[in-house]
Amino acid sequence: MGAYKYMQEIWRKKQSDALRFLLRVRAWELRHLPRVHRAPHPTRPDKARRLGYKAKQGFVIYRSRVRRGGRKRPVPKGIVYGKPKNQGVKHLKAKRNLKSVAEERVTKVCSNLRVLNSYWVNQDACFKYYEVILVDPSHPAIRNDPRMQWICNPVHKHREKRGLTSAGRKSRGLSKKGTGTRKLRPSVRSVWKKNNTLSLRRYR
Repeated sequence: MGAYKYMQEIWRKKQSDALRFLLRVRAWELRHLPRVHRAPHPTRPDKARRLGYKAKQGFVIYRSRVRRGGRKRPVPKGIVYGKPKNQGVKHLKAKRNLKSVAEERVTKVCSNLRVLNSYWVNQDACFKYYEVILVDPSHPAIRNDPRMQWICNPVHKHREKRGLTSAGRKSRGLSKKGTGTRKLRPSVRSVWKKNNTLSLRRYR
């Protein structure tokens, strides 16, 4: 086994003494840093490489902090003026996952970079911490790389805001296949539009 494989196995055993100590110390350190900040190198090099990161020019790692917990309905005094079905205020869950929120917050700081992927690094009682892999589409090292130049196309601007990253696709239900996915592809809105559009063809 190579070094990355050993690192992968260590990160799988999060209840081990070594990793519990590391995560506790790192959580203390991360709490004192800004909400979005640049990391000098990936905390999990094995995971970052599996998600497409290369230690070369044009690749950047940013760390993002997101508050944990579900979503509370934003209504004054907890009063929902509507049917009983919609009267819940607490115990609601947001449609998008926290990882997707972390990616979007990073790109508000680095709007000229493109999100490749992201991964979990730590969490405590209040926050979850993610590292986001960003790519500079205007850097010659990226533009001349046949394996990465796809991300330079204008169609990939702000992928994270349109649910095109791995975390975004998951919240859209696109990680599932087979039964129960008929109304998810290509997207929920396009399926709804197709089913609700009256098409009167000339020859029928």
